Amino acid sequence: MKICRFIDPETQRPRFGMIEGVEVFALTGDLNEGNLSLEGVEPAIKLAEAKLLPPVAPSKIVCVGRNYREHAAELGNPLPDEPLLFLKAPSAVIGDGDTIELPSVSERVEHEGELAVVIGRRCRRIPKDEDPLSYVLGYACVNDVTARDLQRKDVQFTRAKSFDTFCPVGPYVVTGLDPLDLKVLTRVKGEVRQSGRTSALAFTVPFLLRYISNVMTLEPGDLLATGTPAGVGPLRDGDTVEVEVEGVGTLRNFVRASIG
Repeated sequence: MKICRFIDPETQRPRFGMIEGVEVFALTGDLNEGNLSLEGVEPAIKLAEAKLLPPVAPSKIVCVGRNYREHAAELGNPLPDEPLLFLKAPSAVIGDGDTIELPSVSERVEHEGELAVVIGRRCRRIPKDEDPLSYVLGYACVNDVTARDLQRKDVQFTRAKSFDTFCPVGPYVVTGLDPLDLKVLTRVKGEVRQSGRTSALAFTVPFLLRYISNVMTLEPGDLLATGTPAGVGPLRDGDTVEVEVEGVGTLRNFVRASIG
């Protein structure tokens, strides 16, 4: 199932929907309120006429750094003994087809294509006898855009990761995938920059969900960015960057220099 968010043409308010072919069926309930129904649907509108939004509106974005050995090495860092967690501002979220703005205060903004996990129900201290994946609604592509020079300067990651437009996510949330072995690709201007499989993650999705849920409560709609393969590189004015995740689709964004 492909889940999206769109503007309801009657109420002009955001709604969750299910994409089937060339139509969008409105789902009942709201993911962020924990009552989204994947079975109750309402009349469809044409996909071509739908104003699509980023497929999630998370209360928080939890990211995992250095979760691929080769990526840790290319940044000159060892693989951590435990997941290296950081947060990205929810205000950084944009959707498929939106524009990444390069801030004038950074001279080196880089792409980081990743598998994103979307939480489907409240997740706190997952019991040992429960499957962590049962808390997952689905999966999406995410680009953890990073001002690398500011990350090195600040030591901590908040500013470098949280500029407006620095979290493209989409194009949809796809249910029913196995996150343990999916291909992740990043292309810039059609050239493959990153290629990896989630089977190479140092810490798997189930491990991360259990680990994070013992640190902070994950709410419905929250986003987990699982880490990026080797090959991160610069984004420049005029580029088009694509993140493709097997089974999900392709997230495509334009890159422009900020005028501010």
